[in-house]
Amino acid sequence: MPIHVAITRRVRAGCEEEFQQALREFFRESFRQEGVLGASMIVPPPGSDSREYGILRTFAGEAERDAFYASPLFQAWEQRARQLTEGEPVYRELHGLEAWFCAPYAPPPPRWKMALVTLLGVYPVSLLIGVGPGSWLATLPVWLRDLIVAALIVACLTWLVMPALTKLFHPWLEPHER
Repeated sequence: MPIHVAITRRVRAGCEEEFQQALREFFRESFRQEGVLGASMIVPPPGSDSREYGILRTFAGEAERDAFYASPLFQAWEQRARQLTEGEPVYRELHGLEAWFCAPYAPPPPRWKMALVTLLGVYPVSLLIGVGPGSWLATLPVWLRDLIVAALIVACLTWLVMPALTKLFHPWLEPHER
């Protein structure tokens, strides 16, 4: 399974263009690293006072991620980026819902497609859990029963159903090769 990492950096005032150019160059170089599947830059909205930039990286797996962050290429980027940014970058590995529709080289699919695929996952899982374990929990207080059922649904969707559905529907979600 691919691993998605979201990085947030605060760019120094007046360094925004230089940071974007340096990041684009780093992206080009980083694709030469084995196991780097994708990278994208998320810029603040036009007219915003924010200087928070996002970077989304996708790796083939844990070993490739670890090798990338230990590489001389990444260490050189860190030194360059520190000259253009303030504070420490924030790294967060994406899991579950936030990573379901994350695809390297591509923007996310239209929301209506994501909603439809999610519905195709939620509906049968909620039916199965409602008839299976949900019926066994009938003697519990309603708030506790609903909490357990919701946790089971979320767990099934996160680790079983949505990864399978996004793989199955990938040609429809991302119809054009990028």
